[in-house]
Amino acid sequence: MSENNNSLFNQSLEKGLAVLRAFSAAQRTMNLAEIADAAEITKSSAQRMIHTLEQLGYVRKHPQTKRFQLTPRVMEIGYNYLAADTLVDVANPFLAELAQATGETTNLTEPDGLDMVYVARFVAPKFIPIHMPIGSRIPMYCTGSGRAYLSGLPKPEALALLNASEIKEHTRHTLTSIPDIQQEIEFTQRRGYALNKEELFLGDMSIAAPILSSQGRPVAAVHVVIPSSRWSLEEAEQKLAPSVIECARAIRTSIRNL
Repeated sequence: MSENNNSLFNQSLEKGLAVLRAFSAAQRTMNLAEIADAAEITKSSAQRMIHTLEQLGYVRKHPQTKRFQLTPRVMEIGYNYLAADTLVDVANPFLAELAQATGETTNLTEPDGLDMVYVARFVAPKFIPIHMPIGSRIPMYCTGSGRAYLSGLPKPEALALLNASEIKEHTRHTLTSIPDIQQEIEFTQRRGYALNKEELFLGDMSIAAPILSSQGRPVAAVHVVIPSSRWSLEEAEQKLAPSVIECARAIRTSIRNL
């Protein structure tokens, strides 16, 4: 838990949210002790939080195992964000058009901390190696959409995000040297799009372009998935990069006209 001395800061709310965030694909169900450990709170606090969340319908306890799990009601919070996000509404028709033009899966991601979060996705009928549902998070430093976003920031801000990242080698292709990553970001700035060549997942490549606000600040990134089973990166750059750039520009123009 954070050590926040602000008198307006509600630590009980912080603990309740920590309990919700503790559940994941790796921890789909948990008992009280596991919840306390995962949320980094005391067992008595975990008991109060889980009881409240259960009463509100966000958590339920299995009658046989007595283990807790999230309920579909949790999705209401994320849905409300997407429903209120004007950028998603604006981007959807352009992402659909890009998917049709390229024949590949297209995505919109927005920044959150050191990650990019999937907020819209149009899945191609062809096979894609990695399933990334809405709400999935990917690190900025080793992904096309992350580097596209970083390319729109002032250099000191981008460097600060890179220095704060937990940089690790996800595949044999992952760039782990900050100077090398910075060089890729500089390439992105010059050509208008970012590349990812299997740095996060093997078989998964992407071309991405930043979406800028009317103030010229990056607010999101659009990217198209390029399975290595169907494309070489060089061929994809030649055939798909112009469409990705145009999609990002069209979304940017539409945002400005709102």
